[in-house]
Amino acid sequence: MKEKTVVSDIDRNMYDFRFDDSDAYKVSEGLTPDIVLQISKEKNDPEWMRDFRLDSLKKFNEIPFPDNWGPSIEGLHMENIITYVRPNANRMEDSWDSVPEDIKDTFEKLGIPEAERKSLAGVGAQYDSELVYHNVKDEVAALGVVYTDLESAMKDPKYEKMIKDHFMKLVPNTDHKFAALHGAVWSGGSFVYVPKGVKLDIPLQSYFRLNAKGAGQFEHTLIIVDDDAYLHFIEGCSAPKYNVANLHAGCVELYVGKNSTLRYSTIENWSKNMYNLNTKRAKVEENGKIEWVSGSFGSHVSYLYPMSVLAGANSRSEFSGVTFAGGGQNLDTGCKVVHNAPNTSSVVNTRSISKDGGISTFRSAVVITKNAKGSKSSTSCQSLMVDDISRSDTIPAMDIRTGDADVGHEAKIGRISDDVVFYLMSRGMSEEDARALIVRGFADNVGKELPLEYAVEMNNLIGLEMKGAIG
Repeated sequence: MKEKTVVSDIDRNMYDFRFDDSDAYKVSEGLTPDIVLQISKEKNDPEWMRDFRLDSLKKFNEIPFPDNWGPSIEGLHMENIITYVRPNANRMEDSWDSVPEDIKDTFEKLGIPEAERKSLAGVGAQYDSELVYHNVKDEVAALGVVYTDLESAMKDPKYEKMIKDHFMKLVPNTDHKFAALHGAVWSGGSFVYVPKGVKLDIPLQSYFRLNAKGAGQFEHTLIIVDDDAYLHFIEGCSAPKYNVANLHAGCVELYVGKNSTLRYSTIENWSKNMYNLNTKRAKVEENGKIEWVSGSFGSHVSYLYPMSVLAGANSRSEFSGVTFAGGGQNLDTGCKVVHNAPNTSSVVNTRSISKDGGISTFRSAVVITKNAKGSKSSTSCQSLMVDDISRSDTIPAMDIRTGDADVGHEAKIGRISDDVVFYLMSRGMSEEDARALIVRGFADNVGKELPLEYAVEMNNLIGLEMKGAIG
């Protein structure tokens, strides 16, 4: 039997299966005013949203592409990307049995219904450009918690003003080129509102699956946690591998009220033909807290830097992230924190792993304004290179505008010790298993912050990626 030696030989059947999408509705490739209007018509947008889409398209055409400060995206050609794909589902269902069989089979393989039955307060499932399933437990809805698709909420008189006041206010369509793109063609995503004083002790989850070849996914997640409340929101993403570029340019906007906490956990396991250009941002009010838990394991190229804006006194941000870059991957990840009020604090703790020529770059930006006296920030990033052909970089930036602040940064980059590998092999382990164990141990400090099912998924992915890492 031939020994597996390269990443492309790895069996990723859990994610790489796909179904024929020939019966789905698609817009034409590329990006034009007619295509944007076609998407708006499909969505039955209110007038203000249609106008916002057209304004975003105008800004997309005006804003230049990133100027070589990060990984190259020269293989991404917008004229070849399909920006809207409607799956073979006539409407969003709230009963799992009513979801079309091929789509249901996809999510069954990924474990979504099982997770819902066991441990979740509600689930949303998106397939290509549309939500196909959304459900929230009755006891959660009875607390006044709103968990639905953003498009339905936008047209509901009870929530339209709330959405209009918050949609793309944290991430304006002037922010960067792909924020403008998102504003023009966004589709799907979730809306969550947790009322004042409500603390959910079980999480909500959304899962995003891109099935169509050469397509983009542009979901928008908007979460508002009112004062004195708590929410844990879990997000997962995956896609099968194709020989053409796919694009993910979603957007996440999180509003955390006074004395509230939002824990936002996400695993991005896109296929290695994906350009992942996602934008995530949170605004935290007085005594509030945002907890980011991030795992980046897929895509050909990633630009991903969740940002916390600490707007209220004593507000806090914690970021825990793990990135694994294998062959053919250039993952540029990190986070940003803006301290804009007194006595705010932030903690960043990350692990990055690279192998088979993969490139992993950690970027952090800490801004402490003159309003943020008494603030504290601590950043710790550690990188592990499994071989001598991979690369890992750390690029910290600090902008401190007050003398009354405590800021620290620590970075470590290293390789697997041959002595440790030899020791484990002397205890009966194969070299492959020894290296996988070392990598898991390195990532464990961050990985243990992940929800259980995703921590298991992370360990399985590391085991798969380590196959063929020798020789």
